[in-house]
Formats: sequence, C-alpha cells, structure tokens
Amino acid sequence: MIRAVVADDEVLARQKIRQLLSDDRDVEIVGESATALETIELVRAASPELLFLDIHMPGMDGFDVLGSLSSHMNTPTPRVIFTTAYDQYAVRAFEVNAVDYLLKPFTVERLRSALQRVREQSQPRSQESSANNGAGPAPNFYTNRIIFKSRGRILFLPVSDIRWVGAEGNYVRLSTATETHLLRETMAHLEERLDPRGFLRVHRSFIVNLKYVKEVRREGNGDSVVIMDSGHKVALGRSYRASLDQQLQRS
Repeated sequence: MIRAVVADDEVLARQKIRQLLSDDRDVEIVGESATALETIELVRAASPELLFLDIHMPGMDGFDVLGSLSSHMNTPTPRVIFTTAYDQYAVRAFEVNAVDYLLKPFTVERLRSALQRVREQSQPRSQESSANNGAGPAPNFYTNRIIFKSRGRILFLPVSDIRWVGAEGNYVRLSTATETHLLRETMAHLEERLDPRGFLRVHRSFIVNLKYVKEVRREGNGDSVVIMDSGHKVALGRSYRASLDQQLQRS
C-alpha cells in the first residue's frame, strides 16, 4: 500500500486527485493540506511514501516545502509527484528528483503512468533496505531519465537511450542512436546520477553505456579506445582501463 498526501491550495484540485485515485486500491490518501506549512507538518506527522505537491501554495512554493522536509533528519522525504498548471518548473522539478510532473488538467491515464513510476522505484528501495539489514540508509537511486530544455521544448530522455557522454567545456554532449544533445552539466555530477552497473567513466571526458560497447582496441599510436556498436570510437584513459575490464567480464 502506498500512503499518500495531497497538497494543493485548491479544494477542487484535491478532490480531483481523490476521484482519479478511487480505483487504485494500493494507494491510500492519509491526509490533505492547503498551505506549505500544513504540508510540512502533515508529512512529518504521517510519514507518507508519496506526496502530490502543487508548486504555487500559500506561504512557500513546492520547492521550499521539499527543502524544509529534506532538512529534517528524523522525517524521510517522500517521493514527489508535482501537480501544477505551470510548465516552466519541469526541469527544476526533476533536478530535485521528482518522480513525475503532471500538468493540470491531467487525465487518469497520465496519473496512472506517474503512479507506475512510483511503484517501480519503491520496489528497489525495499530490496535495498533488506540488503542493508538496517545497517544504514539506502543509497540514492539513480535517474532513469534526463530532463532538459532544447529549442523551446522540454525533452524527457531515457538514460537507456544514451550511448555515450562527452565533456565539452561547461557542457556535456549526450549521444543516442540518432541524435546528440548539449546539456549544461558537469561530468562529475552526471556520473553520480547514472547507475554504475550500466554506465562507466572510461576517460576524464567520456562516459559510455556498457550495453553498447562492442570492443576495446589499442590503436597504432598506442592509445586505447572503446568501440561502440555504431562504430564510434571513445578514448579510453589508462587509469580507467582496469575498471572497464572488470565490468565487461561481469557482463
């Protein structure tokens, strides 16, 4: 059962979420709130697994609410689905690891899609907790989508589509099978967000998706390169060779 809190200053908006969730037997709404302060107090009291959070609320905005919740050490921060009429906050929402971003008015199908992401993320959390045997908090979960603006659009790029990543100054270039995207991001921060079981740093300027690595080869000049299944060559740094060999042996 997913215990949820609905935070929205509009009564009709809260009622709509209740109505749309009426057929989902594994979701229980344990409380509602209309202001930022009410939301913070309710989450701390009820400890829900999921928070439906409006961005524009009296007192503070949704991001301030999350900041306050995360600063309280004794209260686990719930997973968050933003529900809002404003599309300009989508990129920021995913930067704070929101599960989804629902633009009002949204359909029951769109809501169910968001809930399915919650279920998928909740399963690794419980498994990780069991593996830790209470030894400490579970590690942060890795992102499964990269969200960014491009030519006036907001793109939701599944990380599984990324073949390799290259550093270009203060940017990184994400390369898929058909196109590339330039994103203002550091390699170090992006590396932290990607699951190391699937993505590996092979050079100070490159990360590769191991699923698309075809072979490792030494060129005539003595430098080693990673050959992707597309034929693209990615430089392999000497200090990264051992970890790449280990990963390829496991796969």
